[in-house]
Amino acid sequence: MEHTRFGEHPGVWHDARLEAQERIMALQFGTMEKRLERIEAMILGLEKRLWMTVYGVVAVILTQAVQGILEYAPKGV
Repeated sequence: MEHTRFGEHPGVWHDARLEAQERIMALQFGTMEKRLERIEAMILGLEKRLWMTVYGVVAVILTQAVQGILEYAPKGV
């Protein structure tokens, strides 16, 4: 069996390196998942604000339409 100058098998370093890479990748994916969750939450908040704006604009338009109708409606009999 061939040994390195440190007295260990060559495959041990390779295995340790692979294990370290797997742990790093797991941390990176965990971090990315958290970021994506924050982005999704921000998008949902923006979507709610957008719908509130749409409803507000529709309410203003309807209010103006009703006021216009009331102006041209015949006054009391």
